[in-house]
Formats: sequence, C-alpha cells, structure tokens
Amino acid sequence: MTTAVATERRLPGDLAIWFFIFAELLVFGVLFLSYAFTRNGDVALFNASQLTLDRVGGMFNTLALITSSYFVVRAVVAIRADRQEACSRWLIAAMGMGGLFLAIKTAEFAGKFAAGVGLSTNTFYMFYLMMTFFHYMHVILGMVILGYILLKTRNGGYFASEHTGIESGASYWHMVDLVWIVLFPLVYVIR
Repeated sequence: MTTAVATERRLPGDLAIWFFIFAELLVFGVLFLSYAFTRNGDVALFNASQLTLDRVGGMFNTLALITSSYFVVRAVVAIRADRQEACSRWLIAAMGMGGLFLAIKTAEFAGKFAAGVGLSTNTFYMFYLMMTFFHYMHVILGMVILGYILLKTRNGGYFASEHTGIESGASYWHMVDLVWIVLFPLVYVIR
C-alpha cells in the first residue's frame, strides 16, 4: 500500500515581491517588444550599431550574473539549514559578482559616452542605453537588497524557521538575472 505525502507548494518569499517582480517583468517585456518591432523597421542600422558593442564584456556579465544567482541559491540553502555564517559568505560572493557586473557595464558605458554615443545618436543606441541602464539600476537595487539581507543575517535576523526575507531578495535577484539573460542575446547577439 502506498501513501501519498502531501507537500506544501508555495512561492518562495513574500507574495508582495512577486507582484513587484511581475510588474518589473511587464516593463521589461514592453521594452523588449518595442525594441524588436523597431529593429524590424531598420535592420541594417541595428545590425551595424550592434557590431560596436562589447560582446565579450556582455558574455562576462552574463557569466557574472548566472554565478551570482548560484551563490544566492547557496545562501538560501545555508539559511534553511540554520547556517547563518555560510549564508553570509554566499551573499558576499553574490554581491561580489554583482559588483563585477557593474564594473564591466560602467566601463562599457564610459567607452560609449567617450565615443560620443548618446540617446540621440540613433534608434539602436537609444534602446541599448535605455534598456541596459534600466537593468543596471536594477542590479544596484538588487545589491542594496542583498546588502540589507546580509546585515540582517549577521545580526541573527534570519534562521531556518524564518527566512522569508532572504527568499524574497533571492527571487528579486533571480529576476534581475533572468532579464539580463534575455537582454544580452536580444541586444548584443541576435542579428
């Protein structure tokens, strides 16, 4: 005789973060669709402008964010096991990868601005700067959230039986990662 074990299924974190994530994904979705439709109207301009982007830097940024998301997962696993110190170390590592992303992206922005590229240069650069800077700001917000979670963890604010805040922050961080995983090929690679 087999017995069914009832398992509780729930979204990780607080429900409010999921409303926020959904709203953010809608905004990025509208930007991505606008980019795709506009690109379709002037493929040659978009292809030529796209070739000026730093794909290697974009690839390293993709790897940095994927790695940081892995570190955030490890932080959640650690806190669920009541290992606050390990959770803190994983959060620091995730923030380090976020910092690497920001450093690479800042250098890319600086290079474009030094070359005279701005929002009014052409339609491609308007979308490129708008979407990547919007994402850049989300990475900064994500790092602030992870920093807050790190401080609260170090002060004993999270433990195995109460870690909803860490799950909420992790969910937001994964959204930021997901958006870049779509943004990078859309803007840097697909021709």
